[in-house]
Amino acid sequence: MGEPPRIAPFSISLRGEEQAVRGGLARIMDALDPLSLTPDDAGTVELALAEALNNVVEHALATSTGETIIEVQGQYRDSGLHLTIIDQGQEMPQGVAPTAREPDLDVPYADMPEGGFGWFMIHSLASRVRYARIGDRNHLSLLLPVRLSSN
Repeated sequence: MGEPPRIAPFSISLRGEEQAVRGGLARIMDALDPLSLTPDDAGTVELALAEALNNVVEHALATSTGETIIEVQGQYRDSGLHLTIIDQGQEMPQGVAPTAREPDLDVPYADMPEGGFGWFMIHSLASRVRYARIGDRNHLSLLLPVRLSSN
């Protein structure tokens, strides 16, 4: 039995705008190719990252003027895939990430929430979610418990 595939720690930067998220996600997934993630785990990584990156663009960078950059750092260890998303957007309210509260769907259709699913989804996909404001930057760290494909 050989050594499991490894990837060198990586850092990918993308513009902090909606149109750049899809391309940034593709570059991150390309960087993860050597891990040969299972299809389910690759989908989990992409979904968690898409939600987190879209939240950065829609909320943290919503009032930013000029060009902004989002950096995604990644590294695979035995505990899973460690990802950190760094941006220079607004700090989270009270300096704390939202809780992983499941939205109440037991309401009439007209009262269904339009949002509020993102943080619940991120927390349900990641085994650890941490937020810190370091200097003028937000750092959102995710640990995704991915399995390597046995191909």
